[in-house]
Amino acid sequence: MTMPFYVAPEQVMKDRADYARKGIARGRSLAAIVYDDGILVCAENPSATLRKVSEIYDRIAFAGVGKYNEFDQLRIAGVRHADLKGYSFSREDVDARSLANQYAQILGQIFTHEMKPMEVEILVAEVGERPELNRLFHILYDGTVVDEADFTVLGGDAEVIEARLAERFEPGLSLTAALRLAVDALAGTDRSIGADDLEVAVLSRTNGRRAFERLERGLLAELLAATGDDDGPADERGDGQGDGQGDDDPDGADD
Repeated sequence: MTMPFYVAPEQVMKDRADYARKGIARGRSLAAIVYDDGILVCAENPSATLRKVSEIYDRIAFAGVGKYNEFDQLRIAGVRHADLKGYSFSREDVDARSLANQYAQILGQIFTHEMKPMEVEILVAEVGERPELNRLFHILYDGTVVDEADFTVLGGDAEVIEARLAERFEPGLSLTAALRLAVDALAGTDRSIGADDLEVAVLSRTNGRRAFERLERGLLAELLAATGDDDGPADERGDGQGDGQGDDDPDGADD
């Protein structure tokens, strides 16, 4: 009887991780940035029909990089989980943390027990009623969950792009400033990215329960072409939003 070929478990896990990372790195990157009224998710995506950023539930967004068919399966599973939980209990019981935990279990199970791991990284973002209640959960291919604070990057040259964001990010950015920062970080210094190559969505706390909104490419072109007068934190811009109102006034940005 022929003995089965033996491979150490450590080597198996390493090979699976290398395989997943290489597949993810071949895809285009995605960045999420907290701005003054919510969370902006900006992906390099020239397709007008295949979405990398989607709504999961009230005030919760999903984004993925890597194999499209794989992270779209996860998106659908997340929508079903959120709908069932919201229907069985209440809408307030559906939050980004529970969804991130569900995704972590799914990805961890596949990575450990299946022959081929999923070649995906996903983001679950939730906008809070106050800035400190925003949530950004970055879930890796092996089920590892990273709780991010101000910004996060998925796929591609994530470390390089994160370094660019860290250099220029500051709290209280306007939507336009956050968009420019995300696009500049994704593009780097050797190329440019136009509105037709972008997919951008926001979670805005000023939109009530239906916080998710896509920014159409026409609007993106206008924002990217606008002057830099409103760059920087909202209370330092000359657009009237900071007149006589402190950062702790929740109505200060409603215009």
